[in-house]
Amino acid sequence: MEIKQLQADAIHLLRKLIETPSFSKEEHKTADIIVRFLAERNVATHRKLNNVWAFNKFFDPKKPTILLNSHHDTVKPNAGYTLAPFSAIEKDGKLFGLGSNDAGGCLVSLINTFLYFYADADLTHNLLLAATAEEEISGKNGVELIWDELQPIDFAIVGEPTEMNLAIAEKGLMVVDCIAKGQSGHAARNEGENAIYKALKDIEWLRTYQFPKNSDLLGPVKMSVTVINAGTQHNVIPDTCSFTIDIRVTDVYRNEEIIEALMQNLISEVHPRSVRLKPSSIDGNHKIVLQGLKMGKKTYASPTTSDQALMDCPSLKIGPGDSARSHTADEYIYLSEIESGIKTYVELLNGVLKK
Repeated sequence: MEIKQLQADAIHLLRKLIETPSFSKEEHKTADIIVRFLAERNVATHRKLNNVWAFNKFFDPKKPTILLNSHHDTVKPNAGYTLAPFSAIEKDGKLFGLGSNDAGGCLVSLINTFLYFYADADLTHNLLLAATAEEEISGKNGVELIWDELQPIDFAIVGEPTEMNLAIAEKGLMVVDCIAKGQSGHAARNEGENAIYKALKDIEWLRTYQFPKNSDLLGPVKMSVTVINAGTQHNVIPDTCSFTIDIRVTDVYRNEEIIEALMQNLISEVHPRSVRLKPSSIDGNHKIVLQGLKMGKKTYASPTTSDQALMDCPSLKIGPGDSARSHTADEYIYLSEIESGIKTYVELLNGVLKK
């Protein structure tokens, strides 16, 4: 297919997606749009809840498979919007609307890149397109729900706004709830055991402790106490103090290792909400990375978490748009970013898919 037609189709599709609310867990209408868009181009799709995926026309199980993935859910618009978030307004070369940058522009670019290669019978790899749900909440009914049905995958390209540079590593995320326990008593008397003081000892350890191994790509593990709650009234020594830790894990540790260290060093009870969101990376000498470098792209380690955290394969995060615009009021993407994004994806994959 012609690149210019694919670019026009991508922008038209993005308009439809912007005009259709698709908050996490409520993406059924955008899933319908994606299924219809692909069906109109004679592409058979699979669907599970709000996840849609498709294989290239000449899929060969003997060949390795490349996953092209992005998400079609959005956060809710914040109070700072001055433009209608679902109106797909075009102005000064920009397309405004909720999800335009994160990650609609990436998704429509990857969909049309998939179509560019769809009917090519002479590819070295299969292509698998997956438009998935619940990325913004790391939900269990997103890519994780269909992961076993997509296997085996050689490596993944994950569409998130990176200005088309190569995010070759990404920290994992764990949220851990802790409870320090004491004994209540009257504040005027020398009674009780103050749970706040116990929690403070643990919080100081968290503030100052550094894990011995640093990642060449992602640096140190980062632990931040972000929520704390204790006490019921001014004259009662609190018997419990709860606090929450945000932990960004690097590729040199498993999430379980971090939890074990907390349990060994903290007085408080340790309750991880989940260990699902793992750090991810791809070798700097991987063929897809080398192709990107050949094209003049830069590599970097991403500070944000994506669906890469749920993928058990090497993955590269790359897409049109700018991460700094994500979740902001009056979100937008430049139309030229989508156009150049498709061209870049095609060139990037040509370096791998062609003999």
